[in-house]
Amino acid sequence: MKSPYRRIFVKISGEAFSGESSSGMDKKACAHIVDSLRSIHELGVQIGVVVGGGNFFRGSLAAQFGLDRTLADQIGMLATVMNGIFLSEALRNANVPACVMGAEEYGASIERFSAQEGIKKLEEGCIVICVGGTGNPYFTTDTAAALRACELKAEMLFKATKVPGIYNKDPIKYPDAKKYETLSYKQALSEELQVMDAAAIALCKEANVPIFVFDLFKKESFLQAVCKLQGGSKVSS
Repeated sequence: MKSPYRRIFVKISGEAFSGESSSGMDKKACAHIVDSLRSIHELGVQIGVVVGGGNFFRGSLAAQFGLDRTLADQIGMLATVMNGIFLSEALRNANVPACVMGAEEYGASIERFSAQEGIKKLEEGCIVICVGGTGNPYFTTDTAAALRACELKAEMLFKATKVPGIYNKDPIKYPDAKKYETLSYKQALSEELQVMDAAAIALCKEANVPIFVFDLFKKESFLQAVCKLQGGSKVSS
């Protein structure tokens, strides 16, 4: 296969790392994520990644324990750091060059994010994993993915989920849910389809970065998405 894209950005949820478990790391799921990224990297595509932290800490936990939103978001940002370090090491063990760049200083193994340095590393063939969200509370990792995709001049933002696209309602709960093959930024915002949060979609709209939502865990779904834009839903102008 060949990809029409030179540089892409990928948002991977924290829950993806836990597979069928409710939290933590699942060996099979993590191996699948690494294999999927490696298959795209071997095509010569430059890859930036933002990881979520929901396998370690979710917003619902903050509500259960009565935590302040700002502090809860800081915990969530630290959870993305753990996932990012783990993913980078797993990629390196698979002989795929990877580095971690953080919104803040998180230690010697993580470089402070800058667009210029990030683009340089991408051009050198390194998968750039961005952690710590935007570095600010009240912004989701979806927004961080959209921001980094814009800063690194990605041609497409791929959102890897457990659902094969965008639906008008939850396809797991409602068998009659309608899938969208394509839709506009305006439609995604006005219909509140929960593709990404509104700030993320608005950023992509302004920078004209299309979004493709697909099921990461279907066989060769990432290859089909990146090479043929098949197996998901596209949001664009």
